[in-house]
Amino acid sequence: MSETKSAQPPAAARRSRTLLVSFLGAVVRPLGNWMPIAGTVELLAQAGLDASSVRTAVFRLKKRGWLESESRSGLRGYALTPAALEALAAGDEVIWHARQPADLGDGWCLVNFSVPESARAVRHKLTAHLAALGFGNIGAAVWIAPARMLPAARRAIAELDLTGQCAVFVGDHVGGQQLTSMVGNGWDLAEIDRRYRAFIEEYGDLPAGPAADDAQAFVSYLSVVDHWRKLPFRDPGLPPEVLTEDWSGPAAVRLFERLVAELDGPALAHAARHWSG
Repeated sequence: MSETKSAQPPAAARRSRTLLVSFLGAVVRPLGNWMPIAGTVELLAQAGLDASSVRTAVFRLKKRGWLESESRSGLRGYALTPAALEALAAGDEVIWHARQPADLGDGWCLVNFSVPESARAVRHKLTAHLAALGFGNIGAAVWIAPARMLPAARRAIAELDLTGQCAVFVGDHVGGQQLTSMVGNGWDLAEIDRRYRAFIEEYGDLPAGPAADDAQAFVSYLSVVDHWRKLPFRDPGLPPEVLTEDWSGPAAVRLFERLVAELDGPALAHAARHWSG
């Protein structure tokens, strides 16, 4: 089947794409920003993807400008483009070093915007950007996050050329509605907590200590990274004072860091053996 006419169902296509992106960030970059296509197909087959799915996902990322064809030592493969490296680096601070809780004393950043109905698509892009940055929606066109998100909010607004339609404030909560109520309305904290707990439940029983089998370490490592990398983007890193005492984020972070420390060495050693053909 042609790569341009994949019959994958949407969910399968999304999994192929997300797993490949995780593979690019966690495996391809440490191994020199280049991957052999044959070795990549073999490795991702171990993680549960068939060859057609891998090749389709590669084709789509190539169309997005993330990959460019490059042969090395007689092996066909793909190199990460500057655009891919920039995008992967932008997510590193969140994915690998989950947001530390904000200091309540630093205050809050508020964004209010007025974008006309005729520019609905741009308005949707802005709200998607703010949500991805960890902002919560507390009213009609009013978004809030810890004050440290001010520079990121300014960049998102400027990139969409909406500076003239947005008002941005930084300040303290001084009264009125309880802060915990506002936070509860702005973010789906129960869902974020549920996702952290699901991560702990799925990976908490992985054995501690060095993995005996490098192939299994690779599969586990890629699965852990792929599952984890979506979670911190949903977590705004709120101050502990506005969270419940049983908030599961810190426990999930500790588990993720332990697993990466134990698995990345043998996982990368296993992957490197597929780089030589």
